[in-house]
Amino acid sequence: MTAIIEADGLGIRFVRNRRRQLRLRELIVHRGARDPDAGRFWPLRDLSFRVEPGETVGVVGRNGTGKSTLLRLIAGVLIPDEGTIAVHGRVAPLLELSAGFSGDLTGRENLYLVGGLHGLSPAYLRRHFDEIVSFAGEQVERAIDTSVRHYSSGMKVRLGFAVIAHLPHPVLLVDEVTAVGDAEFRAKCYATIERLLAEGRTLVLVSHNDKDLTRFCRRGLYLDAGRLIVDGTIDEALAAYADAAQR
Repeated sequence: MTAIIEADGLGIRFVRNRRRQLRLRELIVHRGARDPDAGRFWPLRDLSFRVEPGETVGVVGRNGTGKSTLLRLIAGVLIPDEGTIAVHGRVAPLLELSAGFSGDLTGRENLYLVGGLHGLSPAYLRRHFDEIVSFAGEQVERAIDTSVRHYSSGMKVRLGFAVIAHLPHPVLLVDEVTAVGDAEFRAKCYATIERLLAEGRTLVLVSHNDKDLTRFCRRGLYLDAGRLIVDGTIDEALAAYADAAQR
């Protein structure tokens, strides 16, 4: 079977304090001889793994170990500096759910904008418009023709989730989405993820909630200091994480 996600030697490099400008004196004294790697670090390096179609994978680790960065590499939001990441299918990213919204546009206009950015046709969005807005909840439904700048952060997340949840794409990326919103919204999140998995979608989930990870995932990747330490069952990955946290 052909893997739907393939990472080989994957790595990405960031720069701390990107806005810092060298003073004239530093430029004159060092004359370009400063360490070119100063301030640079690798949030992820040398990751290799394969995900088969229909697999459910939880990514486990402390804050700052590259979990969300990995999802953004899979989504194509970030480009690796080393190695390769290949995704054989379109991605439905439940990541930053209000990303792509324009505060100058109404909820209705943003629905078409974000849906279009993810490949949904205007005809599809027209057919499913009422369904999407209803899913987002009564608050969003009442304000759908109001500028999004007047929406609360929760309303933006609800609308973003409603749009992304209607994508037919085979790969589902989820980053702590169920930590946002009230109990009713979380219940919708859970039900939607379960429905999508029942359809055979592939899931990569980042969460600090062990119950969410064991509920949705069978396989686990445990990351530490940007390296893949454990690739096994979700229970094995969680056990390794718990053991490291106690040291």
